Amino acid sequence: MENKSMRQPTIVVTPEEYKALTKQYTPKPTIVKNVVRAFIVGGIICSIGQVIINSYVILGMPQLEASAAATATMIFIGAFLTGLGIYDKIGKFGGAGSIVPVTGFANSIVSPAMEFKREGYVLGVGAKLFTVAGPVMVYGISTSIVVGIIFFLLH
Repeated sequence: MENKSMRQPTIVVTPEEYKALTKQYTPKPTIVKNVVRAFIVGGIICSIGQVIINSYVILGMPQLEASAAATATMIFIGAFLTGLGIYDKIGKFGGAGSIVPVTGFANSIVSPAMEFKREGYVLGVGAKLFTVAGPVMVYGISTSIVVGIIFFLLH
């Protein structure tokens, strides 16, 4: 049922005027700034990882084992900073530079779990951890098996 007491809008905008208005109010892209920030943040995270690897090597750990231990340490640091709310600020500033390193994976798993902690540790936190991590682990393991089979067949 149409309301006859309402008047029709009187604004008439041509397509050219509409394009000019949208161009005027559309935010300008900040690609260069975002790339520089991502490079700096990603570089700092990777440099911290290298310092951790070097520290483990100085303590007497072989290089390969030091790399694995540093990865676990970086995952812990990323999860810990997410729990404190610091990693979200780093991600807001650095964008993809904070997502690409392994600390970004830790952040992507812990963040949803933190949102659901009020539902309990098992049904809230635990369920959300595996909701995010499950597909990553399934596809990661599946891909590694396929690559391993291809490698085996080619050699």
